[in-house]
Amino acid sequence: MSGPLDGLLVVDLSRALAGPQAAMMFGDLGARVIKVESPSGDDSRSWGPPFVHAEDGATESTYFLSCNRNKESITLDLKRAEDAQVLAALIRRADVLMENFKAGALGRLGFGSERLMELNPRLVVLSISGFGHDGPEAGRAGYDQIAQGEAGLMSLTGPDADHPQRIGVPIADLLAGMNGAFGVLAALRERERTGRGQIVRTSLLASVVAAHAFQGTRWTVGGEVGTAQGNHHPTIAPYGLFRCAGGNVQIACGNDAMWQRLCDAFGIRADDPRHVTNRARVAHRDSVAELLESVFAGLAPDELLHRLSDAGVPAGRVRSLDEVYEWEQTRSQRLLIDVEHRGVGKMSLPGSALRMFAVDAAGSETETTRVDHFPPPVLGADADAVREWLESPQTH
Repeated sequence: MSGPLDGLLVVDLSRALAGPQAAMMFGDLGARVIKVESPSGDDSRSWGPPFVHAEDGATESTYFLSCNRNKESITLDLKRAEDAQVLAALIRRADVLMENFKAGALGRLGFGSERLMELNPRLVVLSISGFGHDGPEAGRAGYDQIAQGEAGLMSLTGPDADHPQRIGVPIADLLAGMNGAFGVLAALRERERTGRGQIVRTSLLASVVAAHAFQGTRWTVGGEVGTAQGNHHPTIAPYGLFRCAGGNVQIACGNDAMWQRLCDAFGIRADDPRHVTNRARVAHRDSVAELLESVFAGLAPDELLHRLSDAGVPAGRVRSLDEVYEWEQTRSQRLLIDVEHRGVGKMSLPGSALRMFAVDAAGSETETTRVDHFPPPVLGADADAVREWLESPQTH
């Protein structure tokens, strides 16, 4: 392994997506991640189709493959004393434990907060829940789409206020995983000063509310409740999707200078009082869209994008996922990685969002991004090796 987190041991008790995403982020950065699964496996192993098929007839869901690279797998039935002892041994050696059980479930299995800290006072615990670990609705199960709705995200997404829409990826899970990983790194840094671990808690609810950004302050400060407005920004114009000949483009005019350049490039009157400032353009968003689409009507997407680029106006196309992964820019950023999966063979996976570079005294950069990725593990594939390692005197 290589990476800035090389030497850290993460025990991943989580399943589905939020916790596995956090653990995978640690694995991508070089930590050793041991995924502890029930004998039936992580729920997401069966979340399909689509599935990929191994030579022995076994199947693996592409959902599971999305969030479990760079991990080992051991199966434990924590209701069995001998398996609970194995988990205790892992905890004694771990730097981080990650879990997303319902509130109180881990304690009922004999691994409540007090026991965890008895086993390992330096342990950092990440605990992810659906709606928070306390409060009147702490006991609710958390699933992404439920959280998207309860946390207001769906009310902001879709063509209009009458048609709420979920985001097409499990964004509440992903944000909770990212927030959790960030919190764990902060706790590890504090451990360097105090010598003691602590518990980091986040939730799907907290992660979505914390991501409301300007839509949040639009209400808390401005007293205005945001609603879904389709593919156009509620506070910037023109900023959205616009039709052209045979397709569409997206434009982001972030200031009045960009609007002036857009007008100059396409022969649009720039001094129309309805459009001269961003505030005015937002108030007359429909007329701005009608104006631009009338100008763009005779231009194909490629030609239009070229002219927008020449004018210095940020713009782009809407790509399908196959186009994204075939795009040379995507590949140049190491956003597609190849691994050799036991049983299935060679496969490509979406890569990490992070790249790392060392800089020498002369200012030259050398990329240190991890490239030796492991495929998502077959259920229980590393059980024997992990048990043998636990019996050895080494620390990690």
